[in-house]
Amino acid sequence: MDVDTISRLLADPPDLPVRHGLPDILAAVRSQGVVVVQAPPGTGKTTLVPPAVASAVPGRVIVTQPRRIAARAAARRLAHLLGEPVGRTVGFSVRGESAVSATTRVEVVTTGVLVRRLQRDPELPGVGAVVLDEVHERHLVDDLALALLVDVRSNLRDDLVVVAMSATVEAERTAALLGGDEPAPVVAVAGSLFPVDEVWCPAPARTARTDERGVTPAFLDHVAATVRRALAERAGDVLVFVPGAGEVEGVARRLAGVDADVRPLHGRLPAREQDLALSIGARRRVVVSTAVAESSLTVPGVRLVVDAGLSREPRTDHRRGLAGLVTVGVSRAAAEQRAGRAGREGPGAVYRCWSAHDHARLVAHPQPEILTADLTAFALELACWGTPQGAGLALLDPPPAAAMAVAHATLVALGAVDADGHPTARGRAVSAVPADPRLGRALLDGAELVGSRRAAEVVALLSDDVRAPGGDLVAALRAMRRGGPPSSAWRSQVDRLRALVPAGSGATDLTDDLAVGLVVALAHPDRIARLRPGGSTYLMTSGTGAALAPGSALVGLPWLAVADADRGAGRRDATIRSAAPLDLDLAGVAAPALLQEQDVVAWSGGTVVARRTRRLGAIELASAPLAGPPPDLVVQAMREALARDGLGLLRWTEAATSLRRRLAFLHAALGEPWPDVADAALLADLDSWLGPDLRRPRDLARVDVAQALRRLLPWPAASRLDVLAPERITVPSGSSIRVDYSGDQPVLAVRLQEVFGWRATPRLADGRVPVLLHLLSPAGRPAAVTADLESFWRTGYPQVRAELRGRYPKHAWPDDPLLASPVRGVRR
Repeated sequence: MDVDTISRLLADPPDLPVRHGLPDILAAVRSQGVVVVQAPPGTGKTTLVPPAVASAVPGRVIVTQPRRIAARAAARRLAHLLGEPVGRTVGFSVRGESAVSATTRVEVVTTGVLVRRLQRDPELPGVGAVVLDEVHERHLVDDLALALLVDVRSNLRDDLVVVAMSATVEAERTAALLGGDEPAPVVAVAGSLFPVDEVWCPAPARTARTDERGVTPAFLDHVAATVRRALAERAGDVLVFVPGAGEVEGVARRLAGVDADVRPLHGRLPAREQDLALSIGARRRVVVSTAVAESSLTVPGVRLVVDAGLSREPRTDHRRGLAGLVTVGVSRAAAEQRAGRAGREGPGAVYRCWSAHDHARLVAHPQPEILTADLTAFALELACWGTPQGAGLALLDPPPAAAMAVAHATLVALGAVDADGHPTARGRAVSAVPADPRLGRALLDGAELVGSRRAAEVVALLSDDVRAPGGDLVAALRAMRRGGPPSSAWRSQVDRLRALVPAGSGATDLTDDLAVGLVVALAHPDRIARLRPGGSTYLMTSGTGAALAPGSALVGLPWLAVADADRGAGRRDATIRSAAPLDLDLAGVAAPALLQEQDVVAWSGGTVVARRTRRLGAIELASAPLAGPPPDLVVQAMREALARDGLGLLRWTEAATSLRRRLAFLHAALGEPWPDVADAALLADLDSWLGPDLRRPRDLARVDVAQALRRLLPWPAASRLDVLAPERITVPSGSSIRVDYSGDQPVLAVRLQEVFGWRATPRLADGRVPVLLHLLSPAGRPAAVTADLESFWRTGYPQVRAELRGRYPKHAWPDDPLLASPVRGVRR
């Protein structure tokens, strides 16, 4: 190894802003072993910090990048500065490709490669330092790598140097986490961007950016038109930002014929085409890129940026059991980083495909993936590290409990972890597959069922998130097999996956259609779907509805294995993005745990209906009437009916209603031991009063509710029910009048003449509550209302007597009602 190559570079480094911060960075490395470098894109931190660290520590320096294309480009850039080929002093390792040697001092890897090395050997033998680049992007694997390295420094290797590099002001949080007891030093490096003009280019009125199928063709037309405008108005190469590989190809096609070389740039392209996009050519270039060029790549020659204002981020719908990438508006922070690409080499301009008004409403920062993404793979990594649920790990944000619960349940169903979250032997095998755990399971099991090659082919398609035309994944597989530029990376992935499983022929009698469907179903048993009767939509085993895009060749197939579905904004059913044919027998092979035969007893149409059903998850396969249903299921059905439809299912006789009202009155007036008989209380305590009736299957309307309520009467206080809250009260005339307990206060409605001689208002509940007397005229209409009879005779009666004696002359209207005899009928 030429030990002087790095020293020569550092002795006369390129004129990049970060060179001024190198002394402080190296001082922190030597004194504390940790440091956070805060520097905006374009300051040269990826180029100069790793060799500077290599000059200060023994062993290899590992540098992480969030994407394969960025790792290769960073290694190539540094090797060029050293005047060497890649693989000597500077090398790289990404999934499926590596260029390193025994002389390599600086190795650039994707963060996923680093995590796998940590899982294999946490001590990282031969490694002196790890430089985590672009930690501000908050990818899930980046958060995990940072937490694992902090754990390694705390428990295994306090000599391991860790440098975290961030482009945002959140560096302080990273420093607090990385330093442990004392925050790591933060070295801030100012940027030196040239001025960048803002040009607002909103789409024409009524042009939607996205719909249920993704980015609209009309908006891609607008992006391409904006690129043509930028080419005409200003000099320099153009960098165009769109959300995904499909949009890259769409805009590139629309730019056919422009006086420039149009170069697509995204992670699925072969390395040769990626290198072509990152190299200055003989002609002006238009580089159409995903977010891969946002901060972690240098694209030389760019003086103009055209930003579509969209990004693709992970989202998980736990209610529907759907996870995937969704297209969302870009954040202000990302928009500023994209614009900065135009000002690295000289004054430039950014053409934004939205208005200044819309810009002010953008979110400040994208959400960390740990808060929005599916956490199944993350949870398996935690389990294999020995920290189920992440207990004790230094994570920038704790994972949401609900998302972790879903991830744990998924891993248990895959047989990857036990009930306590510890990995099984199968889980470690699944973890060794460089893909989502569901795809790892599909590869391992699918190889035995359809052969290792076909299983690897399908898993490679799924791991690259291939969007199949018309949603037909089998057609996408056949297109890949035919060859062409997009298939080379896929073939390499197929070979890598095949090497992970034993060679096997699998079921040779399965067609490719069904073989693809079976592998997809193994990966996503919760997305096996059957066509709904008499409709064009599907029901998945998870219970979620789904629909194919119009015109798909799969429309009408009775069974599908759905590989990708999104939430279908504004729609009841999810939208199927890719799927393959399946049949019932293979569905049972892929998801045996979902096959159930159960007795279903439910309340329907006013009675208990019992059926024996066979189901695949939420999909009912067969059903037949069940004679003599088990009593416990009958009780459960009646309970569920009452909880759903309320106590109105019972027959409330006058006696039952009266008793309930009297008990409610005593509960309000005296409290315990008199029971609460409101709907919520009765439904919450069905056993104590309705239990015996539910255990004798019958029509709910035949239950004697009054008798059931009497089970709630407290003893021995129940013996005083008729004293504390009498159903009737005898008045001076001898009549027994029913008390109305339906209101806030008990009411006794009685003819005025029947209470002559009654001096005081009767009181109930041990004298605590006076009865509200409704004193009626001879015609039965209220003449007066009082809860103070003594006061009424003095002040109210004379007025009532004056008003009614002329109207009812045949009735008694004595001057002194306290001395008069009460009468029921007419008496002069």
